[in-house]
Amino acid sequence: MNELPGQFPFTRGIQPSMYRTRLWTMRQYAGFGTAEESNKRYHYLLKHGQKGLSIAFDLPTQMGFDSDHPMSHGEVGKVGVSIDTLDDMKLLLKGIPLGEVSTSMTINATASILLCLYMAVAKSKNIPLHTLQGTIQNDILKEYIARGTYIYPPQASLRIITDIFKFCKKSLPLWNTISISGYHIREAGSTAVQEVAFTLANGITYVEAALKAGLQIDEFAPRLSFFFNVHNNFLEEIAKFRAARRLWAKIVKERFKAKEDRSLMLRFHAQTAGCSLTAQQPLNNITRVTLQALAAVLGGTQSLHTNSFDEALSLPTEEAVRIALRTQQIIADETGVINTVDPVGGSEIIEHLTNEIEEKALAYIQKIDEQGGVIACIQNGYLQREIQASSFEYQKKVEAKEEIIVGVNKFTIEKEEKIKTQKISPTLEKKQIEKLKKFKKSRSSHTVAHALSQIKKGAASKENLIPAILEAVESYATLGEISDAMREVFGTYKENVTL
Repeated sequence: MNELPGQFPFTRGIQPSMYRTRLWTMRQYAGFGTAEESNKRYHYLLKHGQKGLSIAFDLPTQMGFDSDHPMSHGEVGKVGVSIDTLDDMKLLLKGIPLGEVSTSMTINATASILLCLYMAVAKSKNIPLHTLQGTIQNDILKEYIARGTYIYPPQASLRIITDIFKFCKKSLPLWNTISISGYHIREAGSTAVQEVAFTLANGITYVEAALKAGLQIDEFAPRLSFFFNVHNNFLEEIAKFRAARRLWAKIVKERFKAKEDRSLMLRFHAQTAGCSLTAQQPLNNITRVTLQALAAVLGGTQSLHTNSFDEALSLPTEEAVRIALRTQQIIADETGVINTVDPVGGSEIIEHLTNEIEEKALAYIQKIDEQGGVIACIQNGYLQREIQASSFEYQKKVEAKEEIIVGVNKFTIEKEEKIKTQKISPTLEKKQIEKLKKFKKSRSSHTVAHALSQIKKGAASKENLIPAILEAVESYATLGEISDAMREVFGTYKENVTL
């Protein structure tokens, strides 16, 4: 190969020495129940060698509903931590050195609010905002395509995202303002090629929105990051990451005329495939996760989450989380793969697959462009139909045993061994609502009303919304109240496509 690691188009990695000088960040995704329970899990993970936090939020928090809203019933604290208020965020981050630890928050429609809550906690601890390091997912387009936790119409959502870009450029220079996610696209049933194509097409849309908002490409592109799935086809997954890196570098250089190398680098977090985990013979998932994690490392990830073996059954137990983290540590410290930069570079099959994925992904991006871009393809249902067709084809192959899933359609056993699972207290929702009621009684309703009126005013104008949201959370407005203020101005999105 003529290309060198750390040089355009970065097929072989974004750093010349890769893991020889700096390992990927071991960032285990965690969050469940109350802020107190999740805080204990974060301290547990940090104690056992995790290098960065990754916060999972429950569905009401993701959808902009407080825990006492009728839509939240039965979902409080179930798939992530429940965050209604600044007090909740302070409890969640208690004892965490925010100026030293990098924090990733998997949040999209309410990303602006959670970022402001995080900033408010840092300010209360006298930690300068310019020292904060982390990422908000903030990728709303894939919600319309594959996942569904959107609130506002696409154009309003893009406006909030570009407001975050502008605010962070000035006040949080070390913060990654978006993590453009293919993970959920793959979880919904896409192929590897579709994952690359649709993710980079979303990236193009965000870049165009930022340029339209007056930002310069080299001002914000270095803070863009990506998030990919790691599925079971070992060689294909390694090639997928290499193809995505090369294709994005070319797009940003040729299409958007970026000048700085940092703007061209596709930096990404990877997570092993949740959809590949099986409830049958769940200990087999340890092997799946290990191979997927190794593919991510050989593909050059900057950050990695390894799923726990019990996640097809429940939220993970501490034992399962520890095994998942140890999987990364064994790869780093025992396998020797970190001693060579791009150890698979030059392999005939890897190079062939890299070229093939890049070529097919680019063809998809051109189809999306021809239809008017990602938002047009969301509204006409093209992207959703493509993913659904791929998912259906895969399921047919599984049922016909053309795709083998060990323990599911081959090498099955009659009696499954019972394993310990994580339990969420049935009283959690009631306690969270009671705590929220006390919080609302303890604050100044006048101050909250004024702060919410400023959000409505900002939403109706072209003012940057982030300062008003920050003032609102510091005035003790709740996440649901802030979301409702923006709903009042922006409205809500209703999918209306024929599939």
